[in-house]
Amino acid sequence: MNPNLRQSMAWLHTWMGLLLGWLLFAMFATGTVSYFQDEITHWMQPEIDRRSDPARAAKGAIAYLHKVAPDARSWYIALPGPRGLTTQVYWQPGIDAPAQDRKDTQARLDAEGKPAALRETRGGSFLYRFHFDLYGVPVIWARYLVGIAAMAMLVAIISGVITHKKIFADFFLLRLGKGQRSWLDAHNVSAVLALPFHAMITFTGLVTLATLYMPFGIAANYARGADFYDAVNGPSAPAGRSGKAMPLPPIAPLIERASARWGGKPVGVVSIANPGDASATITLRRAAHAAIGTSGETVVYGLADAAPLGESKAKGAGLATQSVMVGLHAGRFADTALRWIYFLFGLTGTAMVGTGLVLWTVKRRQRLPDPARPHFGFWLVERLNIGAIVGVPAAIGAYFLANRLLPINLAERAEGEIHAFFLAWAGVLVWSLVRSPGKAWVETLGATGLLYLALPFVNALTTARGLPASLARGDWLFAGFDLTLCATGLCLAIGAFTLQARGESGKTGRAPARPSRPRKAVRGQ
Repeated sequence: MNPNLRQSMAWLHTWMGLLLGWLLFAMFATGTVSYFQDEITHWMQPEIDRRSDPARAAKGAIAYLHKVAPDARSWYIALPGPRGLTTQVYWQPGIDAPAQDRKDTQARLDAEGKPAALRETRGGSFLYRFHFDLYGVPVIWARYLVGIAAMAMLVAIISGVITHKKIFADFFLLRLGKGQRSWLDAHNVSAVLALPFHAMITFTGLVTLATLYMPFGIAANYARGADFYDAVNGPSAPAGRSGKAMPLPPIAPLIERASARWGGKPVGVVSIANPGDASATITLRRAAHAAIGTSGETVVYGLADAAPLGESKAKGAGLATQSVMVGLHAGRFADTALRWIYFLFGLTGTAMVGTGLVLWTVKRRQRLPDPARPHFGFWLVERLNIGAIVGVPAAIGAYFLANRLLPINLAERAEGEIHAFFLAWAGVLVWSLVRSPGKAWVETLGATGLLYLALPFVNALTTARGLPASLARGDWLFAGFDLTLCATGLCLAIGAFTLQARGESGKTGRAPARPSRPRKAVRGQ
């Protein structure tokens, strides 16, 4: 560490960004596309295109649950919103339920309240969960690792601001074809363009799991963690059945009353404890997209005259603040225009991490005794950069391609799509290990670009919702998805062509012909 503050911050910025940069790139990339996770799921399940209003969906879901799980301890119904077409239902089997009834305890229903005939897929949910749960890692350890990476990102942002004396002036400089200077300019521009967003999204990401990272207050005041959550949300376990049968009241009037109680905000979730019993309670929760705060209001109805038994408690300043911060991070409240802004700013964050990783190798290549034979640490970083920066987009593209090419009735089909995701990612990494960096950058970028450009054609050949048909019928979700795939493929192909035209990807990392003049102030990593 240098005694000079800005030199010390430069050192901190460099190493915080590098050591967890590959994980941060994957987190930023998958988190960014997850702002359209519902649209991704819809594209990956093209069989359904009919929308149902929430009241009708709730009525159909209750009729379905009466048939398949009449003796369940509880029912949970996630109603379709403006971005969803299906109703998701879950149920908790009764204590005495046979083992076979405990295997399949969820379903997705169409507008008629019948099981939707959809291809098996995790859709956008996989990318969303990977963003903070990773995959194949115990969830608790994955979230600790993601939290460490987010903390490192926050440190890198703060130290980067301190390091760059002329950070806003640098924003207006983007000099192409200048080697290290160009990469530093690209890093500065992508960082400053949405700096408040990057700081907000990183800090609020930590807040979403604050009770995991800082459980000490809960441990000091509650004997069990469950007691804390019961105090915040109300008792989670339903009371026992009375043994007296009683039918549920019509659900549509309750939904209307709850919505009116909340000033017109829609209901998003219906949960019913002890259905079919006199002790049953019906809990309605406000839809997540209806406000910034994610902790929605609730109202509980009993069966006697469908009278309200209670409602959510007023939140204190701490819980209200956390609810808003989590809502800002997830962006579920955002309309289409604001969601695109989230997406584009997320891309700048992804680019910021990616250009920072490349800049590390660019800056150090000129210091190597023999750039053609770098030491192992430099060699490894250069390959991991390709594996992350190209590997993640390739993995997402392969995930979409597998959705269209795998047989519809394939056993464990959803897992097959996920396997395609990781196989493509691993393939890019292996290719980067066996090829020279220059060739690996060009070849992997070019192949990934072709993959994305091919996806709209594969979609048109395997479904009735290709780009021409979608444009003709005004289906802007499918048309927009295909056009976005084309734009992504073109950007990747242009990147490959540019590197090829410049001779070697080493142009991403060769020293300039003349050493740059020493600078008094640190302006980069």
